[in-house]
Amino acid sequence: MFHESPILADLATRRSVRAFLPDPVDAGLIRTILEAAARSPSGNNIQPWRVHVVTGQARDRLSARLLEAFHADMPWQPEYQYYPPVWREPYLGRRRENGWSLYRLLGIEKGDKAGAKRQHARNFAFFGAPVAMFVSVDRDMGQGAWLDTGMFVQALMIAARAVGLHSCPQVALVGYPDIVRDALSIDPDTILICGISLGYEDTSHPANQLRTSRVAVDEFAQFHA
Repeated sequence: MFHESPILADLATRRSVRAFLPDPVDAGLIRTILEAAARSPSGNNIQPWRVHVVTGQARDRLSARLLEAFHADMPWQPEYQYYPPVWREPYLGRRRENGWSLYRLLGIEKGDKAGAKRQHARNFAFFGAPVAMFVSVDRDMGQGAWLDTGMFVQALMIAARAVGLHSCPQVALVGYPDIVRDALSIDPDTILICGISLGYEDTSHPANQLRTSRVAVDEFAQFHA
């Protein structure tokens, strides 16, 4: 049956996991999901995405540098504007619902700045994941290349689900671009779009009880016949 498709199941179970087991991910498995994601469409097949895969000691060194910057209150400055300069409805409400739903699971109450900062810091430890990926695109590419790269990122996360892995896409990881670029020798002619934490879910962690809501199809789609 169509609704029993494994691809639809992978789409349905893809979510942002915020606690991973330390179990290593086989390098061949990482290559498998990258090869699958590389089948993503792109305008004129230009395939504009670039990926840096970080594991082992390189992962630990980068995490230490990112955490040091965060705890030193270094300004968080991604190379592009991800969020709108002014929030409005319905997006503001959705954002608040997401944030407070997570914080309730973690026992972080409104006004608990220390608790919120501790949780935010976990971004830079890749939520314990043994694998971190950084995705970039050349600076001279147009907006279409960003669309192509976004489809690649989604395909990568769905491919991860197909082989039993989970992921968390994180714009937080590219908020200190100079650190990431220096640590991984990334070409300055590229823009860091996002990081992705990858590994096996820690099902015992309360953060992973979060199930975010989605608006109904009729709220975002119009059918013309």
